[in-house]
Amino acid sequence: MSQTKSNLISRIFSLFSQALFGKEEEFTSGSIRKAVFLLSIPMIAEMFLEGCFALVDMYYLSQVGVNALATVGLTEAVVTLIYAVAIGLSMATTAVVSRRIGEKKPLKASIAGAQAIIVGSGISILLGIIGIIFPKEILSLMGAEEQLIEEGFRFTQILIGGNISIMLLFLINAIFRGAGSAKIAMISLGLASILNIILDPIFIFGFGPIPAMGVKGAAIATTIGRGTAVLFQIYMLQSGKSPIIITLKQLKLKTEVMFNLVKISLGGIGQFLIGTSSWMFLVRVVSEFGSEVVAGYVLAIRVMMFTILPAWGMSNAAATLVGQNLGAKHPKRAEESVWKTGKYAGVFMGIVSLIYIFFAPTFLGWFSDNEIVVKNGALCLQIMAAGYVFYGYGMVVIQSFNGAGDTKTPTYINFLCFWVFQLPLAYITAIWLDFGPIGVFISITLAEVLIAIIGIILFKKGKWKTVQV
Repeated sequence: MSQTKSNLISRIFSLFSQALFGKEEEFTSGSIRKAVFLLSIPMIAEMFLEGCFALVDMYYLSQVGVNALATVGLTEAVVTLIYAVAIGLSMATTAVVSRRIGEKKPLKASIAGAQAIIVGSGISILLGIIGIIFPKEILSLMGAEEQLIEEGFRFTQILIGGNISIMLLFLINAIFRGAGSAKIAMISLGLASILNIILDPIFIFGFGPIPAMGVKGAAIATTIGRGTAVLFQIYMLQSGKSPIIITLKQLKLKTEVMFNLVKISLGGIGQFLIGTSSWMFLVRVVSEFGSEVVAGYVLAIRVMMFTILPAWGMSNAAATLVGQNLGAKHPKRAEESVWKTGKYAGVFMGIVSLIYIFFAPTFLGWFSDNEIVVKNGALCLQIMAAGYVFYGYGMVVIQSFNGAGDTKTPTYINFLCFWVFQLPLAYITAIWLDFGPIGVFISITLAEVLIAIIGIILFKKGKWKTVQV
């Protein structure tokens, strides 16, 4: 028995090492369980590192004040619109690149990646100009009080003005993931996260010749961290050290490829615009109950997102497996990969839900000593945790549609569950029925449960297997 355990531990350690440091594997043959593991581990690590941005900012800014936390929440409700475009383009990029890799056409995969970079850069520049010129107006539209606007508009200006670092970090990592090189994406975010951890306290509180900048400093630190990671990504793309090589020669307009990417990404952008506009509306409703409630809600969402990241990493792994196996003409293997990955994500999220239900106040207390902030944040976290199993399974299934290039189906699901169901329910329960913030929290959980149920039903029908990209 001892020898068996030792062999098992050795095997697991070997797989971890292979996932994080080994060469890229062929994911269109062999063990599906191993393929899920090798792709998921670096993607989960990547998602955790992305979550570190949020938690590090929250930790330091909670020491600045409630207005600082609320500024981040209101600004990021707007920045999620940028995320929507970035993620939508990333979905299309991963779908096309993974399909071309499965078809054994790496040059075409590189061309697709280059077109994604061109489109994303152009959109970022336009959005950045808006953020630089109108930061106060943006916060005002989100319901911010005048004092909060004056304290926090520089954060909004810098974060949105420098959004190209967000856009390219998403897009280039999508290229790496589609090619099966999840560990390069992980390293990129690791670099960005480490820099953010180091620079956050320096720019927020001051150090040596650098003055204390408060919430503005958090935006500077985050932008520098992400920008440096983008430079690393560009180096990897041109150095020949990744499965995808993109040179200046390929950074030329290829209208047919670009239009194909844009067409696929419209569904992805649409589904996230629906989701993020819903998020903005919910923040607006919560703001009716004061800055402390907004701060609690923002903290809860940040903590929730950090622990939901492993399931998100698994869903990205499923998307890559679907794309590559459809490209290799193995639809049954693609479907089996999704069901297995969904089961793993559901089990993980079920364990996390129990921890949050019992210990949410403790976690929120790490970030704030304000009783109202902790009370509302803990309540939000506990209610959302009740649907965590559905979150995990639903994320994998929805992302698998996107991996197949079927971005329309998740768009329809999001429209129904967020706009038709969640938003009216949140407003009616919170405002009309006077449930307060709890009405918003309940609507979030019920909407996510509904998304998972509808997604599973439609995935079983199998129309995603016939999508051409």
